[in-house]
Amino acid sequence: MSAPSQTGHNALIRSKGYSQRWMAETSYSTTKRSLGDAVRALGWYRQFREIVLMFAISNIEPL
Repeated sequence: MSAPSQTGHNALIRSKGYSQRWMAETSYSTTKRSLGDAVRALGWYRQFREIVLMFAISNIEPL
């Protein structure tokens, strides 16, 4: 059995991780909604580059 302080620490870490996750999921959802969820490139590197450019564009749009 773990010490109470260790249990509290684990709960704090989980709560911090969750708050970061919903922010990331919101970003993914917003990008997919505005630019579409399909990747059109065929090669893995071009797919990666297309996704990076999608997020770069979504970060510029609000400005």
